[in-house]
Amino acid sequence: MLGQLHDPDLHLLRLFVTVVEAGGFSAAQGVLGLSQPTISQRMAQLETRLGYRLCSRGKGGFRLTDKGELLLEAARGLLLNVELFRQQANGVAGRLLGTVRVGMAENQDAPVSLRLATAISRFRRREEAVQLELVSAPPAELERLLLEQRLDVAISYFSGNQAAFDYQPLFEERQRLYCGKGHVLFDKAEVTHEQLLEADQVRHPYRFLKGGEPFQSRRSMAVAEQIESVLTFILSGQHIGYLPCHCAASWEDQGMLRALDTGLDFVVPFTLARHRAQAPGEAQAAFVEDLLAAFS
Repeated sequence: MLGQLHDPDLHLLRLFVTVVEAGGFSAAQGVLGLSQPTISQRMAQLETRLGYRLCSRGKGGFRLTDKGELLLEAARGLLLNVELFRQQANGVAGRLLGTVRVGMAENQDAPVSLRLATAISRFRRREEAVQLELVSAPPAELERLLLEQRLDVAISYFSGNQAAFDYQPLFEERQRLYCGKGHVLFDKAEVTHEQLLEADQVRHPYRFLKGGEPFQSRRSMAVAEQIESVLTFILSGQHIGYLPCHCAASWEDQGMLRALDTGLDFVVPFTLARHRAQAPGEAQAAFVEDLLAAFS
């Protein structure tokens, strides 16, 4: 009886199936490249391992026993599955598998979206079967998802204060101070610094502050984390606030926004952040490689 199946057992089962399909020991000699005594000996080994006879081979010719018929069906199924496993295992060797979860800041500039699309295109030309997930969220939410290891990488402007993260610079985004149509400063030919200080500015709770960067007025009765919300406050004509230049451009063209003091512009560095404790798999490492190449 076969307690465990080993490689020699598979060889014997293949020989058994070949003998049956050839129609007997003599006919199987040419197929197997073995002498009839050797085939007979190996069939006897298989029968000993199993503990029962598989065939009769007397004057009546080659004929399977009832147990031999059952084993033939089982052996064919086993050998087919072994071959399928071999093909799949070999196919997996050079293929990227799994899931890559990418977080990204909202309201990206068109060139940034195109570069990200280029990275995806490069990745899809690899030998892969990977599910890509793109998640858009504010920076604080992206940091939380990275800390919880629910994202593999994230692209945004980050505080840089998370010791658990590795940061790689990707690109920069210019921010400018704006007011909306109807604001008291909108139609003024010249706006003084004192007037800006007295204006009610939308406060962004996440923004990192360095000395004098960005500008902060003395009043702030509006708080918004997402760019769309900041824009809405500014369009109300009651608040001033910072927006990415590319987000404000179309509203400026329509006469709904006015850039105030361009000398107060500042540049936000966008980085690729990863959790140091999260060892990247092959698929994640390959995607990061394509991402960095697209933004180089």
